[in-house]
Amino acid sequence: RENPSLRLVGRRAARMSSSTTGLRCAEFHIDPRSDDPGPRCGHTLTCVPAEGGGQRLIVFGGATALEGDGPNGSSSGIRLAGATSDVHSFDVRSGVWSKLEASGEGPSPRAAHSAAAVGNMVVVQGGIGPAGLASEDLHVLDLQGAPRWHRVVVRGPGPGQRYAHVISFVAQRFLVVHGGNDGSKPLGDSWCLDTTNKPYEWVKMNPSGDIPPPRMYAAAAPRADGLLLLCGGRGADSAPLSDAFGLARHRDGRWEWAAAPGEAPTARYQHAVSFVGTRLHVSGGALGGGSMVDDSLSLAVLNTSAGPAAGWSVTEVRLRESPSAGGAKDAAAAASRRCRHTTAGVGPLVFTCGGLRGGTLLGDMYVSEEPPSEAGMTRAEATLALAEVIDLAAPAWQRWLRDVGLLDEAARATATLPLKTEAEEDDVGETFGGTLPRTGTTTSSKTGTSGVRSGSGAFGTPQGGSFAVNTPGSKDGSPENNLDSLAKLSSAEARAAVALAHRTNVDIDSSPESAGSGKRYVTPSPGSSAGKKHTPSSVRPPPSSDVRLHHRAVVVAAGLDGTGPTGLGSLVRQLSIDQFESESKRIGAPGELATPARMGGGDPGLMTPNTGARGGYTPEDPEAADSVHKRVINKLLLPRSWEPPADRSFILNADEIDELCLAAEEKFKQEPTVLKLRAPTKIFGDLHGQFGDLMRLFAEYGSPSTVGDIAYIDYLFLGDYVDRGAFSLETMSLLLALKVEYPDSVHLLRGNHEEADINALFGFRIECIDRLGEAAGVKAWNRFNDMFQWLPLAAVIEDRVACMHGGIGRSVTHISQLEELERPLTMESGGMMLMDVLWSDPTESDKVEGLRPNARGPGLVTFGPDRVRKFCEDNELQMIIRAHECVMDGFERFAGGLLITVFSATNYCGTANNAGAILVLGRDLTLYPKLIHPLPPSALYGSAGSIDEDMDGPWQMGLNKERPPTPPRGRGDGRG
Repeated sequence: RENPSLRLVGRRAARMSSSTTGLRCAEFHIDPRSDDPGPRCGHTLTCVPAEGGGQRLIVFGGATALEGDGPNGSSSGIRLAGATSDVHSFDVRSGVWSKLEASGEGPSPRAAHSAAAVGNMVVVQGGIGPAGLASEDLHVLDLQGAPRWHRVVVRGPGPGQRYAHVISFVAQRFLVVHGGNDGSKPLGDSWCLDTTNKPYEWVKMNPSGDIPPPRMYAAAAPRADGLLLLCGGRGADSAPLSDAFGLARHRDGRWEWAAAPGEAPTARYQHAVSFVGTRLHVSGGALGGGSMVDDSLSLAVLNTSAGPAAGWSVTEVRLRESPSAGGAKDAAAAASRRCRHTTAGVGPLVFTCGGLRGGTLLGDMYVSEEPPSEAGMTRAEATLALAEVIDLAAPAWQRWLRDVGLLDEAARATATLPLKTEAEEDDVGETFGGTLPRTGTTTSSKTGTSGVRSGSGAFGTPQGGSFAVNTPGSKDGSPENNLDSLAKLSSAEARAAVALAHRTNVDIDSSPESAGSGKRYVTPSPGSSAGKKHTPSSVRPPPSSDVRLHHRAVVVAAGLDGTGPTGLGSLVRQLSIDQFESESKRIGAPGELATPARMGGGDPGLMTPNTGARGGYTPEDPEAADSVHKRVINKLLLPRSWEPPADRSFILNADEIDELCLAAEEKFKQEPTVLKLRAPTKIFGDLHGQFGDLMRLFAEYGSPSTVGDIAYIDYLFLGDYVDRGAFSLETMSLLLALKVEYPDSVHLLRGNHEEADINALFGFRIECIDRLGEAAGVKAWNRFNDMFQWLPLAAVIEDRVACMHGGIGRSVTHISQLEELERPLTMESGGMMLMDVLWSDPTESDKVEGLRPNARGPGLVTFGPDRVRKFCEDNELQMIIRAHECVMDGFERFAGGLLITVFSATNYCGTANNAGAILVLGRDLTLYPKLIHPLPPSALYGSAGSIDEDMDGPWQMGLNKERPPTPPRGRGDGRG
């Protein structure tokens, strides 16, 4: 079967076009006081997360001297005695260079090597230096904390010594080496190293498809969804090449090459490429014989998206209005009239650094901004997006903004949106750098809604029709949710909770606020021992901004052709939150919204994507690689390749589950009942055993791994990990393993289903017995429930945002009340407060105040917006984030925006057809909703089939029909 990521445009040549909107380009003037790399060529430039947020560019090696006036673009002009092994870092946000002094066993001086970014590490391989070809060793520069070099031991034969090759980190898992020269001839072989498997081992690939001919001095870049693009180079006959190829990995492990549609504007080698979204920007290069690529063809773009825009185009530039000030066209020509240089894409920007022009080594840097129209944005929107990547007020960027004619636009943007003094969290780039950015979108100025261009296909995103932009089940054409059925569902969970309360002598009929001390709660200072331990963020001063909900939500849905979560058919859109039909139902009309701070501007996190499965080097890992929690992570943290086990087996036995629970329990015992956390933080709602949804959220919006974003963002889960879904064992085990691996960055709160009397009835106990056997299953189920009693109950982020599973109910008036509860907590020892924090809900709308009976059933309560406001005032908070309720759009505001409900499982119980969401709280306390839409039931429950009237199919589906959930909030749910 054809890999959809390699689909071509009708297997015909694509039409060559020219960009008419132009890009903006100017030299970035380096502060003479900064420690910049200086003139060099044959170096590498890689983009990695900055420790304090944002991105930084790492320059390594290169040649810093020439033999004289050698021919343009010829290797004879390089004096290898001038090769270097120094490392320089450019902080993108501030625009400042610095030189890094790294400890450890570093690589030898070299040029014409290759490098790739793996999370916050830079991997260097090959090249040529003063002593000849460099060794084939892999050297890793670890940039987390003090920079340190490691030499990675790789078993067996590998690519060998070579230079002028490419190395890329593909699918956030595999290091792929291709081509180059071994000192005697150009090469055409490919090698890969799986960074998730130790001991590391090179494997020579045997890909199928359109195999690229041997080449050296080619350029390659990985697209965020795992497709590697190889472009140009010098062939075995020393002639420049004008082709391009895509390399993708099938789910069965096979690799396949496919030729890109059409032919590049010109042949070239010693050029540079970088991705901005799905558009591969190609810059400069040599033709041989002393000739450089012509200025008019030196900047080209290969659009790898679906639709008529796919294929090659030549980039034109925007001339500035003031002739005396020079033109962007001249700047773009200067930026691209070079070879042996490097480029990197960050958000909408492309950075060009160093290189060779004639007999001159270049030490300059140019920065280009891609035309906003390529991402379907207006100029004003693009400037706000730019502010997410750079500091518009930084002196170095002020000069660049002036030179490209954006200084006034930047001033208007800063007047609209307060400037951030710290970079936003590095998350999935939703427009320019996302998993699949706004590919082929069109925006209607009349309606403000987004659609998807239809096209004839491409080797990028598969066809599949447009994606519904509104609420799941709305009139936009997406499937209707079964509202009539949901309205008649039983309140079995509520009855079980009330029965549990009565058995444990919890007086759920007592008056409000009768429990707890009620003393005023003051959160500890950011540097106190109650905060996060031994992390750089724990000593940062608290942010000066207020919590605000971003005006756009990021939405991902599978293509309507049925492509699953691991396919390349996902479509990403940013939608105004006003476009969701159900989300604002509780707070009334948009005009009634009264958020605690004004709605922020700018687009969420336009950063380099970190969206793949786990992987990465652990060269000094003191723990055994085969420990239970590491084995769980290796086997389950596979966002783009996990598949349900066909035989319903599980990777752990009861004894191993006991070991995992014990390790996690020790971490929970060291934490307070109320966690004190710092932003940035990703917040997850109910998962309910829907492990496939958890993998989709990790794949689309970043995963907690060394190659993901765990180094600079926390993960907070609000409970309800088990029951209802078919893979509670996978969900709970992976989250516990992640807690053990990253105890200061992964945080788990308790939900109402983390209680034996509840999960005995709604699926978890049955799943344990069904998959582990009677005796082992009961043993594992009991062990999980013992551990659940140690889970924290709440978290407070930046002293401003309180997070819990259910709500404040009738009894919780101060955070200090929860803080005083001692664990392990049973329902009897936790009393009414535990019942409220796990089970209570907001009232049906902002118009209903006070305490009311809960539609879930008698004995449970709902709390009104007045109680939310009072709670926030008394605790000096600005927002409550909770889970517990299935809401149709995945998130929903209440109390004028003071409370937000988040629910992460899609199509809850196979009937609700709701979206799932997470909330990302940035360092500036802007809250970004990020959504996924439902997949077919087979993706949720495995390949066993779908629900039908005879209840054929998975046992979990039958269980959910016998014990249906509480109807979700949303359109016509029967509650209002």
